[in-house]
Amino acid sequence: MNFSEALEKAKQGHKIMREGWNGKGQWVCYMPSVTISQDLVNGRTRKFHTSGDLHVGGYFVIMTAQKVWQPGWLASQGDMLAEDWCSETVE
Repeated sequence: MNFSEALEKAKQGHKIMREGWNGKGQWVCYMPSVTISQDLVNGRTRKFHTSGDLHVGGYFVIMTAQKVWQPGWLASQGDMLAEDWCSETVE
């Protein structure tokens, strides 16, 4: 599938990945926006966000080949033009 189709799958809650990626086991997912109540904000984040609920915008995450959960993934130009995207349902 193309990148546009893969984005739609990601927004529906699927993992997306490219068949041509060198790193085996890599995939990307979309984390939709969420509001975290003040009492659930962890200490690491509270250091910077000191009061009130935390409003988090949607973002993409990549699970790297090294098994690192890396928020803030951005598609390269090659990724956006590729036709080898596939998806996997998450239960």
